Amino acid sequence: MGTDASRRGALKLEPVRLGPITVPTPVVLSPMAGVTNWPFRVLCEEYGPDGLYVAEMVTARALVARNPKAFRLCRFAPSERVRSLQLYGVDPIIAEQAARMVVDGGMADHIDLNFGCPVPKVTRKGGGSALPWKLDLFTELIRRIVGVCRPAGIPVTAKIRVGIDADHSTFLEAGHIAQEEGCAAVTLHARTTAEYYGGHSDWDRIAELVQALDVPVFGNGDIWSAEDAQDMVSRTGCAGVAVGRGCQGRPWLFRDIANAFAGSAERVEPNLGQVGRIIARHARLLVDFHDGDERMAVHDMRKHVAWYLKGFPVGGGTRRAFMECETMEDLERQISLLPQDEPYPEAIAGKPRGRVRYAKKVRLPQGWLDSRQTSHEEREALFGGDPMDASY
Repeated sequence: MGTDASRRGALKLEPVRLGPITVPTPVVLSPMAGVTNWPFRVLCEEYGPDGLYVAEMVTARALVARNPKAFRLCRFAPSERVRSLQLYGVDPIIAEQAARMVVDGGMADHIDLNFGCPVPKVTRKGGGSALPWKLDLFTELIRRIVGVCRPAGIPVTAKIRVGIDADHSTFLEAGHIAQEEGCAAVTLHARTTAEYYGGHSDWDRIAELVQALDVPVFGNGDIWSAEDAQDMVSRTGCAGVAVGRGCQGRPWLFRDIANAFAGSAERVEPNLGQVGRIIARHARLLVDFHDGDERMAVHDMRKHVAWYLKGFPVGGGTRRAFMECETMEDLERQISLLPQDEPYPEAIAGKPRGRVRYAKKVRLPQGWLDSRQTSHEEREALFGGDPMDASY
C-alpha cells in the first residue's frame, strides 16, 4: 500500500453535497466556543478553500429565550458563502423551537448539531457527547430538527464522539441513527468524552464509521498540519476533514490544506510582522462583532494573541504587555514593538495547540449509564428550568 507520504500526492477531495448545498472542498472549520465567531471565520475563509466554516455553538434554550449573546453568535459576515450554525440542546422540544426560529428568521443555510462537546458543565446535563448514550433522546432530537429544517431546504448534520469512555461506545449507533433520521453528514471527533482533548485521536474509528454509513463522514481530531489532513483522508477514506484546535492562531492552515489537496507543496509561513498585521485585523473585526466595544474586543483577543505568538521568541514581558491591553491603540502599540522580521517558528509548525489535557472525570447525570433509554423522571430532571442553559 505504501507510506502515507507516498499516497499524499494522489489524494484529491471530491465535492460533498449537503442537501442543496455543495461544498466544493470538504474542509470544515469546527465550531469552537469563544473562537469561531464571524471575525475568525472570515479570516479562515479568506485563506482557505471553498469549504464549510461553522459558527460556535449556540444553545437552543438561550436562543428561544432571546438571549442577546445567543443572537450575536448567530451573526454572519456578508462575505460568508454558507451560513453554518451549530445548535446545542438536550430538550427535543426546545431544540425544535430553536430550529424553527432559525428557519423562520432565515438565520442560517445549514445547521450542525452538537453531540461532541465533552465539557463537564454540558455533559452533567446530559448534553454534548453524553447525549447519544440515550438512544430515544438522541433519535427524537434529530428527528424533530430535521423535520423543521428539511422542508426549508436546510441540511442538518451531526457532530459526535466515539463514546463516553472505552466501555461505553456510541459512535456506530449514533451514526446510523443520524443517517436514518435524515442527517446529511456526520462528523466524528475520534476521542471519547473521557479522553477529552488528550492523547491522540483514534482515526481507526473514523474508518469504521466511513465503512458503516452511506452519508459522508468528516474526520476530526489532531489535524495540526496539511500533511495530517492528507494522512487522515488516506488512512480513513473520510469524505472531508474538520479542523479545530490546529487553526487556533493559524487561520492560514486552511490555505496550507487547500494547497496540499491541490498537489502543491507551498505552505504559508508568515514572519512576525505579517502575524502582527493579522492580529490587528482580527482585533478590528472583533470590535465590529462587539458593536464597537474596543475593550471587549481587545479582551477577547487575548487568547488569540497567545496562540498567534506561540513559538515566537518574544519573551514573557511582551506577552504580559499584550494581556494588559485595553484599547486598540494599546494593542497596535504592542504590535509595532514586535521584531517584524522574526521568521515563522518551524519548530512548532504541525505541533499540537490549545487544550491537550485529559478530563479528570466524566460528569454525567445521576444514573445516566444505567439504561440506554430515558425514564420519565430523568426527562423531568433534564428539561426543568436551567439558567445555565439560557445564559452565557
